[in-house]
Amino acid sequence: MAYHPTNHRRLPAQAHPDLGEESLMRPSTSRGVGRARGAASALLASLLALVLVTGPAAASPAVASPAVVPAATPAAGDGARAVVDVTDFGADPSGALDSTPAVAAALDHAKDLGGPTRVVFPTGTYQLYPDRAPVRELYVSNTVGADQRYKDKRIAILVEDMDDVVVDGEGSRLVMHGEQTIFASIRSRDVVFEDFTAEWVAPRTLDLTVVAAGTTNGQTYRDLRVPDGYVYAVDGTTVRWSGETSPYTGVPYWTDQGAFGYQQVVDLATGRSSRGSWDGASTNPFAGVSAITDLGDGRLRFVYAASAASAPVGRVFQMRRTHRDTPAGFVWESERTTVRDATFGHLHGFGVVAQLTEDLTIDRVRFRAAADSWRTSAASADLVQVSGGRGTVTITDSDFGFAHDDPINVHGTYVELVSVDGPRTATFAYRHGETAGFPQFYAGDELALVDKATMTDVQGGTATVVTVDGPTGTDTSHDLTRMTVTLDRDLPAGIAPGAVVAENVTYTPAVEIRGNHFESVPTRGILVTTRKPVLVEDNTFDQMGMASIYVSADARSWYESSVVRDLTIRGNTFTRAQSPVIWFDPTSGAATRP
Repeated sequence: MAYHPTNHRRLPAQAHPDLGEESLMRPSTSRGVGRARGAASALLASLLALVLVTGPAAASPAVASPAVVPAATPAAGDGARAVVDVTDFGADPSGALDSTPAVAAALDHAKDLGGPTRVVFPTGTYQLYPDRAPVRELYVSNTVGADQRYKDKRIAILVEDMDDVVVDGEGSRLVMHGEQTIFASIRSRDVVFEDFTAEWVAPRTLDLTVVAAGTTNGQTYRDLRVPDGYVYAVDGTTVRWSGETSPYTGVPYWTDQGAFGYQQVVDLATGRSSRGSWDGASTNPFAGVSAITDLGDGRLRFVYAASAASAPVGRVFQMRRTHRDTPAGFVWESERTTVRDATFGHLHGFGVVAQLTEDLTIDRVRFRAAADSWRTSAASADLVQVSGGRGTVTITDSDFGFAHDDPINVHGTYVELVSVDGPRTATFAYRHGETAGFPQFYAGDELALVDKATMTDVQGGTATVVTVDGPTGTDTSHDLTRMTVTLDRDLPAGIAPGAVVAENVTYTPAVEIRGNHFESVPTRGILVTTRKPVLVEDNTFDQMGMASIYVSADARSWYESSVVRDLTIRGNTFTRAQSPVIWFDPTSGAATRP
């Protein structure tokens, strides 16, 4: 039986005369993407009827300048909500032209209207390139820290300083190119992103599927299928890879070689995934290779020594780099943001990040590679990460599968005490290299001091922030890792630099995670650390490599806060678990744990 990652049913293997001693059903390379939780029977029938149409690279569409639209272009009425049609600004629903500048112009126009708006993508296919996307200097939690190489983020759909706006895809397909953020809500309120599918032409996470395996001339071989969209060339016992070429610059969006830097494996027959090694064998397909041959039609033959173990047909080698250059979606300093009825075929960089935001809803969202794409990786890291939230985080009826890291992680951030600068003033610092550059406190927030050795609140260490001098999240005008905070009362006596951390209690959300499906992830399913009530209910977890539900507070490694005091876990289903399904694991800064 062959396991298909985008359908929870098991599909029968289909022999193919060109696949060697073992064979795997080979889907078409057309790029249609199924709607979330669609008709499984229809999908099964279509998969069994697919024919092979291959090619190593997808052609770039023509490039067009945005249409010139007068600022006074009227918007059609939708009750009290104005409707702004992106095609009125030059967006091309046929998928022939780059629609990015037109989308930016439509959003600017919606902003100028100053009232409730609906920005619509009439049903179609829209190509979105990074070259002419809006650019913002942004610092994002758990990504690249203060690394200046990645400070500028390109954002295809940017909602910024807006209130009461719906971005409605009307079922459209967004085809993403290069390295960029799909959508962002920055300093905005009452924003909805809905009803679209987003996929990547050549994501920088590369999945190589074993389509044939055996021995020839006494040597083990594997035939690996490369997804369409990539340009590659065999170079001895390695392969030089590149993404598609920018139609603006003529330069590839990215280049790499060999196994990229980080690898894991997923087995389509069982759904099991693993990092580092697989039953003692390397997850790096280049380990021990003696020859590589380009067979054409997107297939590479890797030849190994006779003693090498043969990876069976249906095993996928997933390779990526470790730099999380940009979030795939970003919500920052916003209120009441909703993402619903969407499908993400891939999330470039680092998932959907909600940072210091209030009331986030993820509803009926599917995180899966397209069924006919030869890709399995839904993301190179987490799928949804909330770093400092308030109000309520609600994640319901969604499908999380085949990520390289945790599908959901809700946490705050501990910053370490660096110095006591006065009776009511102290300096704190970010301590993990992937987190820096953005504010951790605002005036009026409640701050709590925590003893690193015991992970308990310091007596008398809770106060209100009066002033903050620290990073802004948008520039380098201030040190990116340190912040000086003045409180409304004296600091406790005896607190010592390095022994105490602080957290923002105001930005700790209540959490509801209900009715979701989690599948085939080598790490955890849900991480949650917050002082507010948490409900994890009626979810299914299948093939989690680590704990399905992980509860911690960490003042030693990731510095992810906070204490958990009100947690309800009920009605969940755990199958094929590879670790304890629920794990409580506080991580203190002491030599031994509390």
